[in-house]
Amino acid sequence: MRGRQAQGDAALSTYKRVPTTKDHSHNLLPGRVPGFGKEGGNPAWSKSLPHVIVATISSFLYGYHLGVVNDTLKSISLDLGFSGNTMAEGLVVSTCLGGAFVGSLFSGSIADYFGRKRSFQLSALPMIIGASVSATTNSLTGMLLGRFLVGIGMGLGPAVAALYVAEVSPTYVRGTFGSFTQIATCLGLMGSFLIGIPSNETKRWWRVCFWIPVIPAAVLALAMELCVESPHWLFKKGRSVEAEAEFERILGGLHVKSAISELSKSERGDEAEAAKYTELFYGRHFKVVFIGSTLFALQQLSGINAVFYFSSTVFKSAGVPSDVANMCVAVVNLSGSCVATLLMDKLGRKVLLLGSFLGMASALGLEIMAASSFVSNGTSVYLSVGGVLLVVLFFALGAGPVPSVLLSEMFPNRIRAKAMALCMAVHWGVNFFVGLLFLRLLEQFGAKLVYTFFATCCLIAFVFVKRNIMETKGKSLQEIELALLPE
Repeated sequence: MRGRQAQGDAALSTYKRVPTTKDHSHNLLPGRVPGFGKEGGNPAWSKSLPHVIVATISSFLYGYHLGVVNDTLKSISLDLGFSGNTMAEGLVVSTCLGGAFVGSLFSGSIADYFGRKRSFQLSALPMIIGASVSATTNSLTGMLLGRFLVGIGMGLGPAVAALYVAEVSPTYVRGTFGSFTQIATCLGLMGSFLIGIPSNETKRWWRVCFWIPVIPAAVLALAMELCVESPHWLFKKGRSVEAEAEFERILGGLHVKSAISELSKSERGDEAEAAKYTELFYGRHFKVVFIGSTLFALQQLSGINAVFYFSSTVFKSAGVPSDVANMCVAVVNLSGSCVATLLMDKLGRKVLLLGSFLGMASALGLEIMAASSFVSNGTSVYLSVGGVLLVVLFFALGAGPVPSVLLSEMFPNRIRAKAMALCMAVHWGVNFFVGLLFLRLLEQFGAKLVYTFFATCCLIAFVFVKRNIMETKGKSLQEIELALLPE
């Protein structure tokens, strides 16, 4: 133990800031990340940035395909002959969620077996095929098949992106880079809203909307050939020479030995075998997997997707057209995500989560007031619109981007892919049931009671994060693993 500790102390942390005799951090410009550059002994962030940007294309596609049917559903239903059939319309919207659930279940095994790079390329394949099927179909069956195939790619891509970004990013910007996936999702949503605007006036424009995402999916598959493979995955597979080569590409030659030393501290001989899903439900891995799954479930039970779904109706009551309403929500979502990116490695993950869930509970309080009988109709509209925008803003500041960043950091290298797959499956499962039951619950119990439930879940999430989540800011993945798991 002393030998291993001495080795760990002697080696520089792969990504941690190295103290120097003259620390100039107090001279940095306001808002600049300490060590964000060559000074301070940190790896240059610019080396890993291109690889991160390519990986976030999968998140862009995820956002685009979530939003593409928002403005086009009416024209799709008219052209394919199921106009007025709410069940069919609901299936067009939600079939991709079923596909995403299936894709997320297999994402861990695929990422562990084929590696991160090939997993991205495999996720692009059903997205290309599915979008092409949806763009060319003349039947509801073809549309549902295309949406399901796209969903499989949606379930695989973002899960692998969270792993990949965490594994190729230097610690001091890992949170910032991790939040790029949320920004990419927001840009995908905004892109689908903008491209879908002509669909109500231009005949068959919806087919163009489905053809467009084929381009970024193809770019993702091709550009991944130029990106690094995750050195963490290579090292876990015993390919340490290749891992060193990839570390050199993303960190620079000076940091390779310390990077390998950090990995060696957490890779134990008894963990050489591949992890099995059954290991996630018992033993020393259970607690961290339970925390991750619960956090994703609470994220969805905060009601964010229900608020997104209902936002058009709320804005319509205020006289705002649906396309303008969608863009307002998208801009607020993007703005909050950009702020979260700037704060992720300054305030830390836990602070953003706590503030986000508390803020969402307060914003949902405005929705509850708007649904109360003692509020006038005029005031109710303003409270509803303000509540929707605030819920989206607070979600984007923490509950949206942080969980995937945090969990990709918390899970040990050996189980990271499969644990993320399980948590993403929980995410998609809860997402599906919230979307399925929201309108029915709204009809039976009314907006006041439903929003009270969501606000209560936000408060429960606040307490859960306060008690169970550790701060990972500034720590290497190996330090986090050693801190969370017993020997």
